[in-house]
Amino acid sequence: MTKNVLFIMCDQLRWDYLSCTGHPHLHTPNIDTLAARGVLFDRAYVQSPICGPSRMSFYTGRYVASHGSTWNNIPLKVGEMTLGDHLRPLGVRTALCGKTHMSADVEGMKRLGLAPDSEIGVRVAECGFEPYEREDGLHPDGPRYPRNEAYDQFMEKRGWPDENPWQTVANSAEDEDGNILSGWFMDNADKPARAADEESETPYITSRAMDFIREAGDTPWCLHLSYIKPHWPYIVPAPYHDMYGPETHLDPVRSAAEREKPHPVYGAFMEERVSRAFCDDGTRTRVLTAYMGLIKQIDDQMGRLMAFLDAQGLTEETMIIFTSDHGDYLGDHWMGEKELFHDASARIPMIVVDPRAEADAARGQTSSALVEAIDVVPTILDYFGGEAVPHIIEGHSLVPLLHGQTDSLRDVAVSEYDYSMRGVRQRLGVAVKDAKLTMLFDGRWKYIFAEGFRPMLFDLQNDPDELTDLGADPAHQAECARMEKLLFAWARRTSQRTTRSDAWIAARDPSLGEAKAGILIGYRNEAELREVLGPVAVRAGKTHKAG
Repeated sequence: MTKNVLFIMCDQLRWDYLSCTGHPHLHTPNIDTLAARGVLFDRAYVQSPICGPSRMSFYTGRYVASHGSTWNNIPLKVGEMTLGDHLRPLGVRTALCGKTHMSADVEGMKRLGLAPDSEIGVRVAECGFEPYEREDGLHPDGPRYPRNEAYDQFMEKRGWPDENPWQTVANSAEDEDGNILSGWFMDNADKPARAADEESETPYITSRAMDFIREAGDTPWCLHLSYIKPHWPYIVPAPYHDMYGPETHLDPVRSAAEREKPHPVYGAFMEERVSRAFCDDGTRTRVLTAYMGLIKQIDDQMGRLMAFLDAQGLTEETMIIFTSDHGDYLGDHWMGEKELFHDASARIPMIVVDPRAEADAARGQTSSALVEAIDVVPTILDYFGGEAVPHIIEGHSLVPLLHGQTDSLRDVAVSEYDYSMRGVRQRLGVAVKDAKLTMLFDGRWKYIFAEGFRPMLFDLQNDPDELTDLGADPAHQAECARMEKLLFAWARRTSQRTTRSDAWIAARDPSLGEAKAGILIGYRNEAELREVLGPVAVRAGKTHKAG
């Protein structure tokens, strides 16, 4: 049987904005069906709560401190192996439809003589994917990704000859006088986008994914279908723009106490413009109306896509992974955007459907195992029968959980954030090298190490909404010390020796290997050498008569 993988990622989709994860008003029956067919991992965390670093961890299976792409547009260095590098030797076509937020290591490619337009150069520049169609969005006026021309041409055929229809049509509204209202302004979030549903990004990129699957034929494939939404600009076409009014919106999770003497870093992020905007009830209401509509549109496209797989006869041979690169505060904790480590930001939806009979034992279950974004690459590699490479990939295959063979993979989940690129760092007077945050979560305690500041600590067992920071409480210093010890153990891991595995090293007999090679360190005479080599002829170290 041919095996395929459909790796679906949404951008900025919160873990709790699906009906299968508990939202009482936002009904997502098609995503719920995926959960019923597979396993819903309800404690999944990203390796960084911002697009670029999170995605680089998803694509490499490595922590941010290992791959080095610490913020958006900081390149993933040449030489980091990605999903495509692991799958291509297995004969798997690994392609992209949508977003990666990848920035190529142009200087590294130039140093190694890799032409950007060569086959290898394109793979290095595209996170190891074949870019069937890359569409990152996020380009209102500046230079756009060169392969966006397909969408522009599509829109022109639809009667939109705009220079940048992504900006002026898909992400803009229009008033009664024909004036274009930019979706970047949050006051316009509750207005319908100018684009029709089928012209907007989510249906368009779904159609392109279907095109790829049709063209792939019998070749095993792994398709990364990566949606731009529900990431801002918060705007959605009709009929989704007014499906979810204020009566469907959840109250923000926040307390007045959070603003009283907050941790300095947290306090600085609460003062960001986007955080202040989400503290305005009118703005938050308009954004939530669009945000929920965008998710409903994604769910409808999931139904369309699953029906397509059924029609193509591919459902029973395709592993499906549905997830997000991070969440969205949406006003919770007096915050907008993402970037810190409350569950609204760092926790993600994760559904995996393994079509094999071995997965029937756990099918339809919700797993409370601690899962990380870096587990996706080893899971896909395992599914295709690839050999595990733990000296390169730091995540764990989810297959044992999918097959009901275990209920745990790790003791702690780790996430990292480098805020050196943000104005927060300057306002706090923090040096670039010290603008680092690291989160550890053990299933109850969430600990955030903040270089140069006291730690943050939350007890999710007694405070599931994360409203009370216990990091400065003397009564909890022992817990902070315990978590700091776990962080120290994690930081001491070997992560850069990717050319030789632990197993390769363990299989060697150092003294025997050196002796056979004629490297004789510490031997007093030939007799000692013979004791080591046994019957093997001793060639090195022999005494020769002068000619």
